[in-house]
Amino acid sequence: MASLRSLLTGTTTNAASTDAGLLVLRLFTGLALAFAHGLGKFPPSARFIAGVEGMGFPVPALFAWAAAGAELVGGILLAIGLFTRPSALFILATMATAAFIRHAPDPFSGKEKALLFGVVALLFLLAGAGRYSVDAMMRGGKR
Repeated sequence: MASLRSLLTGTTTNAASTDAGLLVLRLFTGLALAFAHGLGKFPPSARFIAGVEGMGFPVPALFAWAAAGAELVGGILLAIGLFTRPSALFILATMATAAFIRHAPDPFSGKEKALLFGVVALLFLLAGAGRYSVDAMMRGGKR
């Protein structure tokens, strides 16, 4: 076990603590995205579809379903660490759309939530789910 000093100064890192941190971040982010945001959009309401149409997307019902699915299903998949990178890619695309198209005229505070979810999705797109995930179990526990 690393000493308190090494933990506080960041001089010691190990794979187990990194993977535990990824697990905590995956669980919180995925479940928050799925149940605080995605569940309310699933199935997409006429108002949500109209909002997607107002952003200029062709076939707005399809894109509304894709956004709702990225948040609800992608959030759940991210939380359990299954198909983590593809899920993170869809979440990142959805959050970029929310931040830079839907909330484009808004101040930073209006974009902040989408940007935070997007940056976390980018982290998982680059890093993967970590050892404590279904993805790792399917690979035999390897990172």
